Amino acid sequence: MKNQPETLGKLPKISIVGYGAGDAANNLAFTTATMFLLVYYTDVAGISAAAAGTLLLVVRVFDAFADVFAGRMVDRSYSKRFGKFRPFIMFGSIPLLLLSVATFSVPQIGETGMLIYAYLTYAALGLAYSLVNIPYGSLAGAMTQDAGERSKLAAARTIGAALVGAFLGIFIAPLLVPDADLQTMFTTVTLSFVVVGTIFYFFTVFTAKERVKRDVNNVTMKQSFETLRHNKPLLLLCLSSVLFLTGMMAMQTVQLYYFRDVLGDIGLYRVYAIVQLVGTFALAAIVPTLVRRFGKKRSYIAAAALMMVGGLIVLFTPAQNIPLAFGGMVLALLGIMLVNMLVWALEADTVEYGEWTTGVRTEGITYALFSFTRKTGQAVGGALAAYAIAFGGYQAGADQQTVSAEWGIRAATGGIPAVFALLAILIMLIYPLTDRRHAEIVAEIAERRAAGQTGPAINPALSTAAFKVPRSDARP
Repeated sequence: MKNQPETLGKLPKISIVGYGAGDAANNLAFTTATMFLLVYYTDVAGISAAAAGTLLLVVRVFDAFADVFAGRMVDRSYSKRFGKFRPFIMFGSIPLLLLSVATFSVPQIGETGMLIYAYLTYAALGLAYSLVNIPYGSLAGAMTQDAGERSKLAAARTIGAALVGAFLGIFIAPLLVPDADLQTMFTTVTLSFVVVGTIFYFFTVFTAKERVKRDVNNVTMKQSFETLRHNKPLLLLCLSSVLFLTGMMAMQTVQLYYFRDVLGDIGLYRVYAIVQLVGTFALAAIVPTLVRRFGKKRSYIAAAALMMVGGLIVLFTPAQNIPLAFGGMVLALLGIMLVNMLVWALEADTVEYGEWTTGVRTEGITYALFSFTRKTGQAVGGALAAYAIAFGGYQAGADQQTVSAEWGIRAATGGIPAVFALLAILIMLIYPLTDRRHAEIVAEIAERRAAGQTGPAINPALSTAAFKVPRSDARP
């Protein structure tokens, strides 16, 4: 048990902060695209909403497969000095940030030329993001096996993402008004993010180190997919996550349209961003308590229910009732933030389940499959949102949208999130890996290592059928 204190003990605060900085850097590219790329394509580049929706769908599906490729690259790699994950962050960060600049620099070369350029640059951005984000996300499971510490890491990355989102919402979103020089603004912002993001990424590299012992450093493709095949908790978590992300991405893709074109006050986006920032810190402070008291599963379900209720409020509240409509957006936002804090810790737990069934840790392909499903949800959600506003008859640059166009925006902002949040909850109700069972699995793995055993604890061929939660584990 020589490695147990380092593996299961508390992480240094600088490691937690450093890990959070990595997701802040990720979101300089990711959240900028999530919040503004559709608006950029329709209002700046001049691409139609329907064509932009198809572009988002196709490229994000490609991104999902890029995640699987990145996961295999991670599982096959190992550096004695930097471990499995940090080399990808070191060498992939600057190309990723530069591609973000290129994505928001569509040249005026005709409709066909602009679409080709947009497809190529956004696809390249997605591939670069996969090669950085998959190892970054996998790193958490290799830093600690303690549930409380993993919750802190999940909260730290959510805070990092929220800080970036708040900055974009407070300082950038209000600038997206007719007649502004938006191309110059986007070029300046993305270039500055190259510098800031590089600093954040390298702070992560030198502070967030791997501590969990592994028996196999280079994982074969057979071992990777054997682990996935028998990991029922991971598969259920992926299914729930793809549904939740579909709803979340639909809301995030068009929320700017909702504030500007339905509620008629783009300044509300700044208030919304401030609420998001404050709410993130408040939730991060209570998430460890929620996990200890209710478990990650129940907390996830409750958070998804918040998004569902908030979406219904947004869908059915008249635009004239701004306080209630804004309250619905905030309620949904709280649910989204809480799920995003919990889901990374849930994903890390499934790594131990896979190791328990097969004897091999496969953080890379496990996180890649999870990210694959999330990217699929993002692709579908973003496309559904774009199609909804196109179906409603959205007109770029119009001072006043039609009633039909406003309903299209409301459906994308509230209706789609509500439906998919409900579906995510139904899947999560049968998720079997409770916090108590996970702790027992970690203990069994440690005992196996202490006894010099490296094989699986149970027959992998029977693992998904044999995995049952004992009555004593009925609580999350």
